[in-house]
Amino acid sequence: MVFSSIIFMFYFLPATLVGYFLCGFSRTLQNIWLLLASLLFYAWGEPLFVLVMLGSITMNHIFGVMVDRWRLNKSRARMIICLTVIFNIGILFVYKYLGFVIENINLLIGRDLLHFQNPGLPLGISFFTFQALSYVIDVYRQRAKVEKNPFYVGLYIAFFPALVAGPIVRFADIADQLRNRRMSWDLFSSGCARFTLGVGKKIIIANSLAAVADRVFNLSASGNHVVMVPAMLAWLGLLAYTMQIYFDFSSYSDMAIGLGRMFGFSLKENFNYPYISLSVTEFWRRWHISLSSWFREYVYIPLGGSRPRVESGIGQPARRNLKVVRNLFVVWLLTGIWHGADWSFIIWGMWYFIFILFERVTKLTERNIPAVVSHIYLLMVVIIGWVFFRSASMHDAFVYLSNLFNFNHNGFYSELAMVFIKENWLYLSLGVLLSAPLDREFGRMLQAGTMGRWGRAFNMVYPLFLTTVYVISVTYLVKGNYKPFIYFNF
Repeated sequence: MVFSSIIFMFYFLPATLVGYFLCGFSRTLQNIWLLLASLLFYAWGEPLFVLVMLGSITMNHIFGVMVDRWRLNKSRARMIICLTVIFNIGILFVYKYLGFVIENINLLIGRDLLHFQNPGLPLGISFFTFQALSYVIDVYRQRAKVEKNPFYVGLYIAFFPALVAGPIVRFADIADQLRNRRMSWDLFSSGCARFTLGVGKKIIIANSLAAVADRVFNLSASGNHVVMVPAMLAWLGLLAYTMQIYFDFSSYSDMAIGLGRMFGFSLKENFNYPYISLSVTEFWRRWHISLSSWFREYVYIPLGGSRPRVESGIGQPARRNLKVVRNLFVVWLLTGIWHGADWSFIIWGMWYFIFILFERVTKLTERNIPAVVSHIYLLMVVIIGWVFFRSASMHDAFVYLSNLFNFNHNGFYSELAMVFIKENWLYLSLGVLLSAPLDREFGRMLQAGTMGRWGRAFNMVYPLFLTTVYVISVTYLVKGNYKPFIYFNF
């Protein structure tokens, strides 16, 4: 089940809200209702894989209790943390990466020595596995109190707004809310507004641009000997995908945050207008914030971060610098692997490693470079990086890159590109405009009351605006404009 579907918006969500508020006299009953609804939400399309989640909840609850009980015994506590990592990464490896590893082993030896029947990929396994890992590690570090009631561990891991595609929630940020959150109509109404805007971003903008991106990438994947994709068309398809993936993923975060507010939860922001960044380093502080924070807290800093301790003596600065390079390499290798079991994702992670390292070595962010130049540099790095992310294989990625820069002698002008622009200029324009924080600044002006009567008029028509967005979105859905969220694959 997905948020941007008729069954969710008109059946599951209303029923869940009604049941939740009918249980308003008891927080315990509300939590039971939410857990049952979350399990139903996941089991709707994954009836067997819900057992994987239940197993994850059970084992990580046990690991949390054990590591808290034996905290003073450092060797035993560390052994439990090792078992926690092995268990969680083991589940992720079997379902997401084992087939990829076996395929490459067979390619390496030149014959099908090993056979593997792919069991399918449980939705959101990368997200809820990372949440479960962070819970046990934070209990070990004493950054979160152990939850001895498995019910609350289950609600934390299975909470349906953030279950399938994040944001990745740390237990310390939500532990108190599980029992003591406070509902208000202001919070509920702001949640409804945020959810509606997310629905509009997904269905109206992301899905519409996906049609363009899919068409162009599929043409390029056909092979440059079959279909010549002019550079103009290739750049248009890549721009469409650049907008699509941002609005697709950020819209899910908007809907998740909005749904959380409807039930009294406050989830942290996951995007902060990343395309306005002036460096790759800044981009990753604004894009998928919860994932970047997770790797920083649980991989980069434990490895030593930017200031790893090394033995004193000759060559100390060089060894320190090499360890920083190693730490960055490990983080970006894992970032690529986390996104998918394919070499194209690994290359995508290494692409960012190269530029993050380049910016660190040259201290690029400290130099007095014109903002326009920095912004163009950032956009070129990110946009070209999306070629590896979107392509089905490395071969397809290099064909697409060749089409971008006319290396295939494919020409520049494209009549099909002009047709796409004519049909989708509104979605492309909205994508560019809403990638900038114009709406945020507009909201601040409204709150500050600096817009006078125009601001008051907008506040009066805002509910009508949201209703219009919702109706248009539903109309698109009824017409069959459906695309699953990109990050459901992760």
